[in-house]
Amino acid sequence: MNGDSRPSEQTWQMRDKAQELEQAAQHAGDPAERQRLRDKAMRIREKAEQEHGRGSGTIDPM
Repeated sequence: MNGDSRPSEQTWQMRDKAQELEQAAQHAGDPAERQRLRDKAMRIREKAEQEHGRGSGTIDPM
């Protein structure tokens, strides 16, 4: 973390990638592939949160 209160460019890229994987999962015909994509998206989001912290998402926690 760089001390800045805003997410880094890398954090935003990770979140974008996770969103792309979620969308791909929605269109996957194979249930195993769908689950694999969702799991990967979740791991990427968790890593992004660890790098920048939980309160930095686009959803208001209040």
